[in-house]
Amino acid sequence: MNFISLLMLALSQPAASPPAPLDEIQQRDLSCVAVLAIIASEQEQGVARALDYPLLTERGATYAGLVGQQIMDDSGRTREQVREDILAAVAAQQALAQDAADPDEVVRREMATCLPLLDAAVPPKPKPDLNQCAGMLQLAYEEVHDREGLSKTAQDLKTLAAVLDSRARDKMRAEGLSGQESDILLTLSRETMLADAKKLESRGQGSNLDFDHCFLLAAPEDKEPRNEH
Repeated sequence: MNFISLLMLALSQPAASPPAPLDEIQQRDLSCVAVLAIIASEQEQGVARALDYPLLTERGATYAGLVGQQIMDDSGRTREQVREDILAAVAAQQALAQDAADPDEVVRREMATCLPLLDAAVPPKPKPDLNQCAGMLQLAYEEVHDREGLSKTAQDLKTLAAVLDSRARDKMRAEGLSGQESDILLTLSRETMLADAKKLESRGQGSNLDFDHCFLLAAPEDKEPRNEH
């Protein structure tokens, strides 16, 4: 489900009487929800310019929920009214870009305003290092394999885990560590990842690390990594 669909699902409720006008801050926040939704949608489609920004689907949806709830609390709007405000803001942003001589510059200007607001409201998760990513992908492979067997997803995760393991070992070798020392560090990292995951699961929580960053670290080395913002 894409960002726009998530918004429509989260902000659905029968409409009420016409709402009062929004103030300047509320309009700014809705514009940012719209911009982040557009970029998140483009990221899902693989649009190059959108991939220059941090991945926004999860954090953007959380931000949209926070903004929507705040506007409802402050203005008395219903969820349906806020949903309509968001869709109108998306349409306005799309029209702004279409009418601009340099649409990319419009996006850069809007994101320069909106990314700091997003980071303040929904701080990005810490990026795991290479050793942690090698452990995370290996554990992800084992979990999927236990559930699905050697499915395509499991095969892809196995390949990525092997790539990260190899790159982690190369890095440690360059730092002067022996193969045995690398084995120990990678095993400790994997065991720590597993213990942390079980602890968070017992609390009903997900990982506090940016798992998507691991896929960037596993990208082909002849391509410059993106989303390093």
